[in-house]
Amino acid sequence: MRAPLTSLVVHLAELAPGLRVETGPGATGPYAYDASNYRVPPRAVAFPRTAEDVVAVVRACRETGIPVTARGGGTSMAGNAVGPGVVLDFSRYMNRILDIDVQARTARVEAGVVLDALRSATALHGLDFGPDPSSHSRCTLGGMIGNDACGNRSVRDGRTSGHVVALEIVTADGVRAVADHTGLRAAEPGDAEAVRRVARLEADLKRLVGEDLALIRTELGRIPRQVSGYQLHHLLPENGFDVARALVGTEGSCAVVTAATVRLVAT
Repeated sequence: MRAPLTSLVVHLAELAPGLRVETGPGATGPYAYDASNYRVPPRAVAFPRTAEDVVAVVRACRETGIPVTARGGGTSMAGNAVGPGVVLDFSRYMNRILDIDVQARTARVEAGVVLDALRSATALHGLDFGPDPSSHSRCTLGGMIGNDACGNRSVRDGRTSGHVVALEIVTADGVRAVADHTGLRAAEPGDAEAVRRVARLEADLKRLVGEDLALIRTELGRIPRQVSGYQLHHLLPENGFDVARALVGTEGSCAVVTAATVRLVAT
């Protein structure tokens, strides 16, 4: 049985005193819908400022049995950004461009960065982010990673998964980790428990792939726009066990993305 909402709010106040959490129909009503026809009122909306705030929400919801939905710009067309539990709105505060490396042609951004904001910043250096969905003026990078967005130039630039270098995530049990083309590692290497839990998760992923090698090789990644389901083919040995790319398109069902390092293209 799910815990009362008041218990969740109190628990969050203990875990993250500065976290803003709103309840009641006036606050949660706008989050009951996205660009789809679905209407699912959440129990509360949280506005994280840091990855630690996200950890607090995930842990509190895990302990109280309340689901979590990560939300960017709310441009999803299949109910991807609505849920009955706690909605994490990244667009209000976690919307900073953390770094642009012109030489490496990469940018590190928080999940709530709007695509056009990133494009405006990178344009000063003659660079751009390839995927360009029609909602570019309001969709966030976190949302694009969630649904593996593409756009009008997808024939040339492909999907978002082809431009992700690394993802900073929070796992379902509230551990911060980094996923990239080499696998999965704890974001805080000095935290022995986090290192152990992330290592176990990586081992589980490798075992999953090892047990289903033939099926993954023959059924997944066969066509350029095959975006339905989990992209487990990125975890194949011949593809380098790229956990970051495998997480793209999972809609927050495997981990919550807090930040990402993405590859840029020349304008």
